[in-house]
Amino acid sequence: MSIDNSAGHAGRTARAGILGAATLHEAAGRIGSLPSGIQAMSPTLPVAGRAFPVAVPPGDNLWLHHAIVAAAPGDVLVVSTGGAREFGYFGEVMAVAAVARGLGGLVIDGGVRDAQQMITLGFPVFADRRCIRGTIKDPRKAGSLGVPITIGDVQIEPGDLVVGDADGVVVIPDAQADDVVALGEKREAAEAEYFARLRAGETTLGIYHLPTPAQVLATQAATLTKID
Repeated sequence: MSIDNSAGHAGRTARAGILGAATLHEAAGRIGSLPSGIQAMSPTLPVAGRAFPVAVPPGDNLWLHHAIVAAAPGDVLVVSTGGAREFGYFGEVMAVAAVARGLGGLVIDGGVRDAQQMITLGFPVFADRRCIRGTIKDPRKAGSLGVPITIGDVQIEPGDLVVGDADGVVVIPDAQADDVVALGEKREAAEAEYFARLRAGETTLGIYHLPTPAQVLATQAATLTKID
């Protein structure tokens, strides 16, 4: 199953990539963040694209080989290992194949190997760990391509917006992505104003209208009084 990558979606993806994972997570109402253990192999290789979900059996990467062929150019392979993380599911050979087919990157809640070679290739990889432990390719084991998966507490569906950078990875449902990107751009504009005010001498306490230490103590005392 491939995913439509229309010009409109491509424009949205480019805008989302500029915003970054943390801004989109906040703009979405603090949803969609994948487990923090999933990190970039290289912080200089961010990823932004439409999700192509993949589920693999423990210690088996056959379905990942199929995914490289089934996904469309620009798609990001988002892979669930079902919790069997201590394997190197993806490496240099598969990365070369993915680059040749124009895929956007890989996000996996398991291990990868040949990390330096994949960085040299310029292929964005976000993984739970580096692991040299090899995998098998057993056709008797069930997996899936292009159907919803869950990583952590986040459900990933085909076509969802995936953005990863040095901070982590966020997945935004496709139906919400346009609005979230627009809100993210407004958030960035507001922060640009904050930066100017901070450089002019204001403080974060004033900008965010944060309580003073005395106000914090008074609030805590009032709370304790109510409990008593």
